[in-house]
Parts: sequence; structure tokens; C-alpha cells
Amino acid sequence: MCSRHFGTVLGREKHEIQEHHFTASKRAQMSTGFSPYNMLECKSSQELQRFADEKIRPSSGPLSAACAAEVIALLELIQACFPLPTSRVIQGGSFIKGTDTQECSEIDVVLFSDVFANVKLCKKQLKESLDALRKNLKQTSHGNSGNLHSHSFEVMTYYDILGPTPSTEVPAFILYDKLKGRYYLWVEVLNIRKENLRKFKPTDLKLHLYRKLYLCDDSDEAQLCALALLPYQVDFVKASVMRVKELIRLMIHWFRTSFAKTTEENKYVPETSPTYTVELLSIHVWELAGKPLFFSLVQGMRAILKLLVQYAEIDVVWHRHYHPKFPIFVKVNRKHTRPFILDPVNPTANMCDSCNAWDEVAHVARCSLEKPLFSRVRVMAPWLFTDNW
Repeated sequence: MCSRHFGTVLGREKHEIQEHHFTASKRAQMSTGFSPYNMLECKSSQELQRFADEKIRPSSGPLSAACAAEVIALLELIQACFPLPTSRVIQGGSFIKGTDTQECSEIDVVLFSDVFANVKLCKKQLKESLDALRKNLKQTSHGNSGNLHSHSFEVMTYYDILGPTPSTEVPAFILYDKLKGRYYLWVEVLNIRKENLRKFKPTDLKLHLYRKLYLCDDSDEAQLCALALLPYQVDFVKASVMRVKELIRLMIHWFRTSFAKTTEENKYVPETSPTYTVELLSIHVWELAGKPLFFSLVQGMRAILKLLVQYAEIDVVWHRHYHPKFPIFVKVNRKHTRPFILDPVNPTANMCDSCNAWDEVAHVARCSLEKPLFSRVRVMAPWLFTDNW
């Protein structure tokens, strides 16, 4: 509606009312869009479980095996149709992490090629190679078949910053800065002059990638560099117990079925379903509950929705990939605004930035808590802490 920026929520709300006649009732009308037969109409935890089993959980047995085989075939096809030689292919997305739903399987594919080692030429070559890939795929039988089971693929390519085998030692260069009395790791993408050849651990290279991301002024280049961290993101989510993945599926379904559709006039809704952000938020709430192996999905959903209502309190950090005293984390953490969910594998990325309408998320969450599914729910252990929210 308006491109103007504001320093506070109150300032924005005042402008909305005075200039756009934007009232609370209009906000509610523009943000909510509960789909028919929504799961929030379930009247018990048993009914929600049946809904999850029948409508959300991916199919099992032969159909699941056929789906997996189809994904493998499509991945091989994408690599075969890519017009440049690839050094490594990595995969991510909800299908790979085990958080996909019946309605949508997301697969992220990153094709690494040494051709993109030259950053200056990368953007032009990137567009040309992806356009060629799109053209090649359309010429295949898969590209012209409308009755096959469909998946959502997102394909990207870049230079393999962390190397083909991040779990093993690979050669690099160590530089010594006499003025600062400090050692620096050299790799080609960091644009530092090389001198003495040494060996380094993969974690060292990852820390230097963090420094590159922090200092990078080009957001497109930063996103490309961060592609190398995709396997670590996958591992972080895959490590969750199955019950957490069920909770994640329910919350992803909630995002897809509870908000109004985005239009030219109405941009006061999340532009996309922020899958990775939802995954991290669900894992965080589960950890606050003490990481129970088994728990009520209703209680878990209620906890997440209550936290979304007061989104300004969201402040989440993990330290499995970077130390609390790591300088870049300290700088980012000192300046951060809420809501704040720091990517557990990238200390420069606040995943809450993927949502453009937190006020409206809070409104829809508040409306959801008034639905039949939660209207008669009494908080139970280990979720008693949510009464303070």
C-alpha cells in the first residue's frame, strides 16, 4: 500500500490510519483467509491427529518409494541438462529434510561449477546457464507431461566455496599480518594474496566464509555464497525427532491455509510460506519444552501460535556452528532487532527477515487460537511455561 518506512510500529499505525484510513477491521479483513474445512475446526487432539495422518503427512509404502524414485530421476535429469560441468551437487528443501506435506514437496538443488569461480562473470553466466537448463528441461518428456506427480524444484548454481569434501582436510594458505599480529586463512574466493601453503580444518574455512558473508555489501552475492551452507541446514532440521517434524508440517499447513492471498493492493500478508523459519521456530519451542520425544500436537501448535502473537519477544540463537564469543556473532547479536531467529549455521542471517508482515502474522495467530481446536484446551506439562506468554 505504501513504500514509506517508519522507525516504530506506532508511527506506522498512525500513518496507516491518517493517510490510508487503515483500521483494525480492515487489517483483519486483509490478513485472514482461513480455507474451508480448515484443521483449526477440529474439536479434539484425536481429530487433529486424524487430519494430520490423512491430509498432511506424505504417503508411505509403494507410493512413497515411487515418489523418491521420481525425485532421484529428476535430480539426475537436471544435472544432465545443465550446460556446464559440475563439481558437486547438494540438495535441500522440505522433501530432503523430511518436513514435506502431501500438498507440496520442496526440493532445493545447488549445482556447483568451477566456471563460477570468477565472481565478476558469475551473474551473467548464472542467468545464461539457468536459462539453458530451463530450455533443456522443457524439451524432455518430463517437461511436457501434465499428469505426473509434481514437485517444487528450486535450482541454483555457484562456485563451491567450502570444497567438494567439507568433512576432510583440504589445502589452503595461511597469511600472517605483521601489523595486526594475526594469521589469516586464504582461499581464492576471499581475494587474499596467497603465501605459505598449510592444511586447515573445514570449520576454519566455514568461519572465514562467515566473515565474507558479514562483510559482503552485495545481497545477491551473499545469498550465492551462503548456498554452501545448505547441507548444514538440512542436518540441523533432520536431527529433530519425528514428532517435531509432524508439528512442523502442521505449522507449514497453517501458513498456507490461514492467510489471505497476496494482491497488488494487499501486501499485508506473508509473501511466501517461510518454511525454514517455521522449522526453526518449531524446533525452538520444542527445546523450550525440554525436547520431549512424545507430546500433544495441539499443545505444540498452541505454544507456537502464542509466541507468534507476541512476536517481538522472539529471540532465538543456537551455538552449534559458531561460538558465543565469535566476533561476527557478537556484532550481529548486539545490533539485532526482534523478531530474531538467527540461522543456526549462518550467524549473519536473521531468518525472521523472510517475513514482511509480522503484525498480520500475529493477528492471524490470535484469531487461530480462538478456533474450536484450541478453545477448550488446557495447558499441560511440559508446556506450562506458555502461560506466561
